[in-house]
Amino acid sequence: MRYHDITKDDMKNGDGLRVVLWLSGCDHKCPGCQNPITWDPNDGLIFDDSAKKEVFDLLSRDYISGITLTGGDPLFTGNRDEVLLLLKEIKDKFPQKTVWLYTGYDFEDIINLEHLKYIDVLCDGKFIEALKELNIHWVGSSNQRIIDVPETLKSGEIVLYS
Repeated sequence: MRYHDITKDDMKNGDGLRVVLWLSGCDHKCPGCQNPITWDPNDGLIFDDSAKKEVFDLLSRDYISGITLTGGDPLFTGNRDEVLLLLKEIKDKFPQKTVWLYTGYDFEDIINLEHLKYIDVLCDGKFIEALKELNIHWVGSSNQRIIDVPETLKSGEIVLYS
């Protein structure tokens, strides 16, 4: 798994102050994407033990609300195994921190992924330039949803994060 950046103290990619891991790899290639540089799964830096330590050191700070995984697409097929291991370790070491994940997949298409057990908020759906909306918080186009994953899994119906 490769990544482009680790952002600390971010307020634009989820609720509260967050660590953001910008992963490489995306098959969606949405026209108008804000991060086309992250599409190539072979671009960026290797997510090694040093990078993981940096993420975990940042997450250990009291004022950090949690982590956001974005990119690219953290659920790009080439990322899924390593992302799952990372999600499990984050939830094990930092159960009080929230995990947000951005993906171009619709929730209904990934409902069976184990990853969902470790995600608090999922921003789903491809970015659609014709539906670009500047007044929506946390997503770029009006078709994208901000889903409360635990509540959705419990109820069996999509519950939007509020």
